[in-house]
Amino acid sequence: MKSGAAGGAVPSYGVSAKRRWRGFVIAVLGLVILSMLVPLVFLLGLHNGFHSSGYIYEQRSSPSNQKGVERYDRRDVSHNKNWSEGEQSSHVKELITKFEPTLPKDVIKNYSRGDKNGTINKGTSDVKQKGFKAPTKPPNGVLQSPPASNNPRSGHVEQVTDLKKSSADESVKSCELTFGSYCLWQKEHREEMKDAMIKKLKDQLFVARAYYPSIAKLPAQDKLSRQLKQNIQELEHVLSEATTDADLPPLIEKYSQKMEGQIAKAKSVTVDCNNVDKKLRQIFDLTEDEADFHMKQSAFLYKLNVQTMPKSHHCLSLKLTVEYFKSSHYEEKADAEKFIDSSLHHFVILSNNVLAASVVINSTVIHAKESSNQVFHVLTDGQNYYAMKLWFLRNSYKEAAVQVLNIEHLDLDSQKGNPLHLSLTEEFRVSIHGFVNPSISQIRTEYISIFSHSHYLLPDIFSNLKKVVVLDDDVVIQQDLSALWNLDLEGKVNGAVQFCSVKLGQLKSYLGEKGFSHNSCAWMSGLNIIDLARWRELGLTQTYKQLIKEKLSLREGSTEAIAWRASLLAFENKIYPLDESWVLSGMGHEYRIDTQAIKTAPVLHYNGNMKPWLDLGIPKYKSYWKKFLNKEDQLLSECNVYS
Repeated sequence: MKSGAAGGAVPSYGVSAKRRWRGFVIAVLGLVILSMLVPLVFLLGLHNGFHSSGYIYEQRSSPSNQKGVERYDRRDVSHNKNWSEGEQSSHVKELITKFEPTLPKDVIKNYSRGDKNGTINKGTSDVKQKGFKAPTKPPNGVLQSPPASNNPRSGHVEQVTDLKKSSADESVKSCELTFGSYCLWQKEHREEMKDAMIKKLKDQLFVARAYYPSIAKLPAQDKLSRQLKQNIQELEHVLSEATTDADLPPLIEKYSQKMEGQIAKAKSVTVDCNNVDKKLRQIFDLTEDEADFHMKQSAFLYKLNVQTMPKSHHCLSLKLTVEYFKSSHYEEKADAEKFIDSSLHHFVILSNNVLAASVVINSTVIHAKESSNQVFHVLTDGQNYYAMKLWFLRNSYKEAAVQVLNIEHLDLDSQKGNPLHLSLTEEFRVSIHGFVNPSISQIRTEYISIFSHSHYLLPDIFSNLKKVVVLDDDVVIQQDLSALWNLDLEGKVNGAVQFCSVKLGQLKSYLGEKGFSHNSCAWMSGLNIIDLARWRELGLTQTYKQLIKEKLSLREGSTEAIAWRASLLAFENKIYPLDESWVLSGMGHEYRIDTQAIKTAPVLHYNGNMKPWLDLGIPKYKSYWKKFLNKEDQLLSECNVYS
């Protein structure tokens, strides 16, 4: 019985134990395999929504950095990246075409199969090309054009070659719309790629990165995978330390040949074409993101440069201030009577830039038929007051009188209890559509300069005067201005050059719907003849303050934007239009101004970001400004103003 029991059937509890043990082993093995597959999927970029970072150099800005760069200019239009699937396909197709000599034929055939006719569906409007999105509503404090109408060409099927051209054209428009004169400056200073080896290495790295994930999945190609990975890392290291061919190590040709051989081996291996296509897309997206980041970073640095006082000018201001307190041999000129004589020609300049104010005065005096009846009043702040004062004591301007006033030390009855601060002419970049028939093709960018808060103090500051000519510190005078004093303003307050390419109706998003004529032209500061007596009679300063108060109570936009609107509305129907030939504008942002027009214009206005005293100023226009500098002053050479 015992032997029969021993040699008989296995008890039921033993079978169930073995089954439970076998199930446990299978479950553990499944978990192990799953734990290996999940990281592998992410590493190889197989997930549709995941951008693989396997051996791809990627530099992304943090959210905080992006935010700071995006809003570097309170007057910029917003910028958002929003690619449609059709646009991505077009970019990949361009990429395939570019690298056709280095890609296997099966990849090209595979991609062409999905696009037999060579056409794509253009599902977004033209203004969204290259990732720029037209804003639908202007953010607070942002001056831009009214919302664009829907593009009738939306959804049209076009040839890829036509899309390239359209995309390039719209990219230029969108860039200027977003970054303003930076894009013009960048275009003028763009240099062709001369470093052929750097370009070749980048192309090789691009293709190698696309093939590596597919090769790495093949166990039989483990050796090729390691070699390809090593070559990618070597090239990344070389390119991280070199930007030109001159920076490359002596054996770089050997690196290039080695990589070329590895790419040839990778192309000979049968791989999944969809994976290669996917990696090309991912790498291209990362490259676009990086280029977009550097574009924003460059625009930010450009903006920082144009808004910062040059080092040489800062040096000059400091030296003049120190010299003012060290020296006592400079005596005040006895011109006090001229400063209040209303029969003379009085010019007012608001500036914190010593050289800019000097050029305006010097150019005006040099071209004047009589300088003895000219009086210049320079309004500045406490920081630059002593530098300005000493400069105009050291330098004479024929028989003209120059008065320097510190606006912070003025005692005005209308400003009791309110500290005064210097505010210079406000300049706004406005992107607008055509007034009659708005369309995307008619979008353009203009720079409009307008009076600031300090300008509305002029009737109180110069209470003894009846008429003054206000000059911005970014103008150059090339003819005698005495004819301005004989003009009859016909009851108007401000004689200004009207900017009729911009109608107030185009700016109703910022001015409101009522209170002005939509067909009225905008006007520009730069050269303005002001009837102070008429100003006081109409109480324009009080009107301006009331408009400011109303807008501030509604919390509509930034202080600068509110001042811009208030200035335009305060002078509604009070502008006497000067002949447009008086002033040639655009010298600070327009590269294509005719040389003959510059030579014959009475006044040159450097409105825009690229002022003539900046390194980023437009080079061919700088000479018209520099020739009025006092080159004999020793401090200019000590501070390297001419370098």
